[in-house]
Amino acid sequence: MTDPPPTLAAISAQLAEAASTLATSASSPLTSPAYLDLVRRSQSVSSTAEQLLKLCVQQSRDAGHTWQEIGNVLGVTRQAAFQRFGKPIDPRTGEPMDKTVHMTEAAERAVEITKAVLDGRMDEARESFNAQVLEAFTDEVWGSGLATVAGLVGAFESFGDEEPFVRRIGDHTVVDIPLRYEAGDMKARVAFDADEKVAGLVIVPPDTP
Repeated sequence: MTDPPPTLAAISAQLAEAASTLATSASSPLTSPAYLDLVRRSQSVSSTAEQLLKLCVQQSRDAGHTWQEIGNVLGVTRQAAFQRFGKPIDPRTGEPMDKTVHMTEAAERAVEITKAVLDGRMDEARESFNAQVLEAFTDEVWGSGLATVAGLVGAFESFGDEEPFVRRIGDHTVVDIPLRYEAGDMKARVAFDADEKVAGLVIVPPDTP
């Protein structure tokens, strides 16, 4: 017999206990090893809060609230809310789609490929492209794309301070990488296929869902 799923009350109690323990530890005099304990306790609070948030979203959906309403509360688009919390059904099988990211070092690889593209090291970048992207991503396409971005936000300056955002969308592992330009922020979006080859690479505004 499987255990019943946790309730809002049970997870809330766990979160309150973990947060109280963290607050007590943080208010005490700290020596160097204690900071690592605070990291562990903070991670526990964050994980429990995320579990509680997911359950709240699920129960909001069960109560009839739309993804637009949930997105408004979270300060994101309805599509972004669905991508984070939704349970899409694969139309090919009728089964829930696997949203687990199985690709290791997806963020690191995406950053290196993006660096190569921005630096003009296209031969290096193309080593990671799948056949379709390799055919489509010509030097002309690369040059035109970078020129379009430059026309919007100027010259590329650096990668953003935030960590790349990795998630599974359908059959692809998708990584969003913050970019800083002289007149505004953008993000690179790199999609990897099931063979861990690049199936798409674009530079888009940072609020693109």
